[in-house]
Amino acid sequence: MSRRFLTAEDVRRAEGAELVVDAQTVVTPQAQEVAAARGITLRTSAGAWQPPAPDRGPDAPRRGEGLAGDHPYLDEPGDAAAGDSVVVTCVGRNRPGVLAEVTGAIAASGVNIDDISQKMIEDYFHMVLVLTMPPGLDFASFKQQLECLGAGDFVVRVMHEKVFRYMHRL
Repeated sequence: MSRRFLTAEDVRRAEGAELVVDAQTVVTPQAQEVAAARGITLRTSAGAWQPPAPDRGPDAPRRGEGLAGDHPYLDEPGDAAAGDSVVVTCVGRNRPGVLAEVTGAIAASGVNIDDISQKMIEDYFHMVLVLTMPPGLDFASFKQQLECLGAGDFVVRVMHEKVFRYMHRL
């Protein structure tokens, strides 16, 4: 099913007191504001225009259909299991010992570093690490331990790889 978008510019170009659109046309909020300000009525061949029901996203009626169990990374979020990947990002002002502080905390938890990338821009660094969780490690505790590092010099964020896979599934 194809959809058309009606923009504010489309409404500005319209002549007359009403604008007839297809029932599946997505009218932007800006177009709705312009139509209201100019007294233009939006309608379809069947009557008043109503926003179409979403076909994807959290408000879509079919949002969970066919997803559960189809893809292992779309399960309900929970603790990381042994062998799961975790992505750690660190950003902040560089100083001696930053890398040692972060990797030391990771090593103390028995987590393996699979990949690391670091970039320096003037006095600031950006580091991304991909880790593999060992058996029996509590993800929430590990995350809290790493995110408490830095003492104001830098910020650490820990995310399960499922977050990235879920964000980029569409």
